[in-house]
Order: sequence, then C-alpha cells, then structure tokens
Amino acid sequence: MKTIESLGDLRGKRVLVRSDFNVPLDGDRITDDGRIRAALPTLKHLVDAGAKVIVMAHLGRPKGEVKPEFSLAPVAKRLGELLDAPVKLAKDVVGESAKETVASLQDGEVALLENIRFDPRETSKDDAEREALAKELAELADAYVSDGFGVVHRKQASVYDIAKLLPSAAGYLVFKEIDSLSKVTGDPERPYAVVLGGSKVSDKLGVIANLLTKADMLLIGGGMAYTFLAAKGYGVGKSLLEEDQIPTVKGYLEEAEKNGVEIVLPVDVIAADRFAADATAIVVDADAIPEDQMGLDIGPKSQELFSQKILSAKTVAWNGPMGVFEFDAFAGGTRAVARALSEGNAFSVVGGGDSAAAVRQLGFDEETFSHISTGGGASLELLEGKTLPGIAVLED
Repeated sequence: MKTIESLGDLRGKRVLVRSDFNVPLDGDRITDDGRIRAALPTLKHLVDAGAKVIVMAHLGRPKGEVKPEFSLAPVAKRLGELLDAPVKLAKDVVGESAKETVASLQDGEVALLENIRFDPRETSKDDAEREALAKELAELADAYVSDGFGVVHRKQASVYDIAKLLPSAAGYLVFKEIDSLSKVTGDPERPYAVVLGGSKVSDKLGVIANLLTKADMLLIGGGMAYTFLAAKGYGVGKSLLEEDQIPTVKGYLEEAEKNGVEIVLPVDVIAADRFAADATAIVVDADAIPEDQMGLDIGPKSQELFSQKILSAKTVAWNGPMGVFEFDAFAGGTRAVARALSEGNAFSVVGGGDSAAAVRQLGFDEETFSHISTGGGASLELLEGKTLPGIAVLED
C-alpha cells in the first residue's frame, strides 16, 4: 500500500484528504471527538510538510441533500482547536465556495469542504455519476490521501474513484488500521479469541462463517446471543430474537464442533421486563429466562467466564457490546470484556462503532488496548475476509 512518503515533496501542493469525521452530536456539540483526534497525525504531517490541506468528510446520512443539521461546522471548529490553527470551512462540496476556499489556502493551512454526502453523486451506484464528482474534486488538488478508515469498505467518489485520478496514498490512520487488523486476520498468535456482540446475528453472518475456520474461540454476547441460545433449544422470553436465523446458527454450532472451535455463550443474563434505563434488573440462568423478561446484558457468571477466556488468549478481536451499555444497569458485561482486554497481555483489537464508543464512555484508558479501530463496518468486513475497495485502489 502506498504511503504518504511516496508522494514526494508536498510543499505548496494541494493535498485532498478523505477523513472520517462522522462524530456523534448533541445539537451542535460533539460528544465524542475520537475520530477527529485519530486524524491528527496525518493532518499534522501534511501541515508540517507545507501542503495546502483540503479535507473532505461526511456526517450522518443527509442522503444527497443539503441539511443544516449535518453541516461540518462543529467539526471545523473542533479540528481547529486540536490543530491550534483556524480551519476554513467551505459552504459547499465542489461549488464556488469550495473553489474560493481552496484558492485562498497558504502553505500549511487547512480547509474543510462541506459534508461530502450533501452531493448525491458521492454514494451513487452509477459509476459515471461518482466519477463525475471525483473529477471535480480532482480539479481542486494535486494529490490524494485516504485516511478515513470508516469508509474504505465503500465504493464512493471520495474514497475509491478519486484515488484513480490523482497520485494517491494511505494516510497514517488507514495504514495503522490495516497493519493492526492484519495481525488478527492473517496469522494471529494463538489462542485466538473473537468476542462478538451487538444486536443482530444477521449483521455478522459472514464474519462468523469466516471465523469458524480461523479462530480458536468465539465469545457471543449482546442481542445476537439470544438467537444462539434459542438454537440450543432455550426459551429466551422477550429477548431480541431472529427466528429466521436459527437454522443458520444451528449449522454454525455444528461446524464449530467439527472444526474444534469453542463457541462460548452466556450462562446467565441480566434481564428486565422492559427496555429502559430504570427497568428493574434481575439475574437469571441463560436456560431459564422468564417469558415476560428480556435479556439486556450477560450476567455476572458470564462476565467472569468471558474474562477468563479473554485472559487466556494471545490475540483478541472484539466487535460489538455485550449488552445495552448506554444504561448503567446493563453495562457490566461490556465493562468486563473491556477490562479483561485492557488488563490482559494479548494483542487486542477493538472494532470501531459501539465497541470503541463503549471503551471511551466507560472510562478506559485507550492506551491499554493494542488498537482501537475507527471503523466498525470496515473492520467487520476485514474479519469477514472481504477485499475493501478503498484499500485495493491504493495498493502498489
């Protein structure tokens, strides 16, 4: 994969950077700036190299329409604070404001184009439409750096098509992501454990199928665990259940046994009669969930079991929370997994999205994990063994 160094002397050059600034907002207040901070090494390098830096990113799902609530204005403000220098925000993507903003840049200055997804061509399924936007973007720059790992699994104009039009390279964040994730997808040090959570089995079918030939242990928590428990014949009450996936999951259980892969399921759960922060929580065995209750977290015995398995591993990948960690009463399982990863000696990769958010929300020191990914979907597709378009286009 081509690195920034392959682009040569960048002083005075206009460098277009695709970042992932899809951060959570409360009004116009950023509640977690992790993705912005993750972009700083690449941006600071380009600034120090004297480049004219033009950043493009998306926020939310405006679906090709200009929606003020998805403006990157809060991002421009926060990025300027972190860089300790003003960041100019264009009022459009490739229009007059974008052109004027780029033209006004001095060496070492940074501009941010408005939300790339305000232009419907960015996510178009029509190759010609995406290529047309990419050509307009390419006119603004002399080189391209891909540094938004959270979008490299998408064939989009600012991720894929643009890389075919300009001298291109991977930014430090993307390079670090691929290097770290390759350690768990290539030839991991064993025992190799994968912890999967989140709400639905159907979101991770390809991942599970691939891991049944790669991992030594699969620890299943979150909402998806109840489909596994149902496949074993247990009643799951009002818990999240994908009945149509039960036959598939039964097949996974059989294949795991055949391949010598240990599937670790919750032995107890923390349940409640409703999905609410103030719901009364009870602990029940995994095979005795009352009909009027729903499982919202793995129980204390399961937390201990999962922790022991994680601590016994040499390599661990984690994607998806163990329960509704946003509610304190149901955050214990996710906290236990994060603690075991942070205290253990394994090479640990935390998948992006909710897992990364949970680590920060629950107050763990990010430095105690080997790698925290910024891209949930992209890291999942790598675990699934897929080729990512935004990476393939950067390869030498």
